[in-house]
Amino acid sequence: MIVVMGASGETGGAALQGLRELGVPCRALSRDPARLRDRLGEVRGVEFAAADAADPESLRAGFDGASQLFLTMVNGPRQVEFETRAIDLAVSSGVEHIVKLSAPAAEPDSPVAISRWHWAIEEQLRGSGVAHTILRPYAFMQKLRTLAPGLAEGVIVGAMGDTACNWVDCRDIGDVAAAVLTRPELRGQVHTLTGAEVFGYPEIAARLSRLLGRPIRYVDVPPEALRDNLIRQAHLPDWLAAHVTEIQLLARTRLERPTGVVAHILGRAPRTLDDFLAENLTHFRRAGGPPPGLDLNVG
Repeated sequence: MIVVMGASGETGGAALQGLRELGVPCRALSRDPARLRDRLGEVRGVEFAAADAADPESLRAGFDGASQLFLTMVNGPRQVEFETRAIDLAVSSGVEHIVKLSAPAAEPDSPVAISRWHWAIEEQLRGSGVAHTILRPYAFMQKLRTLAPGLAEGVIVGAMGDTACNWVDCRDIGDVAAAVLTRPELRGQVHTLTGAEVFGYPEIAARLSRLLGRPIRYVDVPPEALRDNLIRQAHLPDWLAAHVTEIQLLARTRLERPTGVVAHILGRAPRTLDDFLAENLTHFRRAGGPPPGLDLNVG
């Protein structure tokens, strides 16, 4: 039995879908399994179970009888606590292999706080003695949907200049996770996942301009202004506003290139930016209102 944590999320849901397509028995953990079941429908070979990262007993029940675990959680200040607890409980429950979703800059001295959190969790995993595999995907293409409100004003706002970055579709991450969980030769490694091309916000703006038939421009602001606006205007918690700013600064200081890992594992090219934008065109077209948390009158 393979357990998928975070099955209601983008990457957990994509991994679940990948396993379903392979016909592999799995158990989807969610804080609201009934809602997840209603969304997906009854699927042969898939169990739905309630589990909460803050509730050890629910995790213990969720891991019962499982041989493998796909570990992914939403980023947050208690991430290290929750994920290290999940690792310990999984190991004590007899799980033999854990696939962890991590971050590309997972280092003890990373300038990105969340990447330091992931490093600490990876260290726990390495010290647990359990067989494990680490997936380090770059930025999710699905996050580009958050740009939609700003498109009503014809702008994309950020602090990355014209830096070209790696992006990857969550569905490709899920397919890689399913492959790692079902192909022993892929285990015990660190897989860094990207799409097939790098692109920055100016290029995204240009492509959206062509698709939408109207001009979209990128507005670059100082990092401090971006962070302050996200706190004051969008009401993001300090840690999340800092994270958005930190990853944009990191992209400006570290050259990013595609790795080719997705194609190597899946035997096909990763999904492209153009495909993703076209699939989500209705979402971008119906965007309305000002860019959330972004005041363009910043210096």
